[in-house]
Amino acid sequence: MFDVRVRLGAVLDIDAADRLLPSDGPVRLWVTGVRLVANRAPEDEWIWIEGVRLSPSGRRGSQARFLIRASKLAIR
Repeated sequence: MFDVRVRLGAVLDIDAADRLLPSDGPVRLWVTGVRLVANRAPEDEWIWIEGVRLSPSGRRGSQARFLIRASKLAIR
């Protein structure tokens, strides 16, 4: 099942508090993949975001994948 709150190619600024098990601070991510995690309770919904990390200057970094809170994303 895919989630439509985030479009491929979008650039997201994700705070550490909005990720499951953050190991560093905020992350800027160029989205290359999105997937809904449907086996969680509606009030605790998470979304897999996959993409490429971007530096503050926009330089591409490593591939990354995060579980982020769905409530932090606006429905479009």
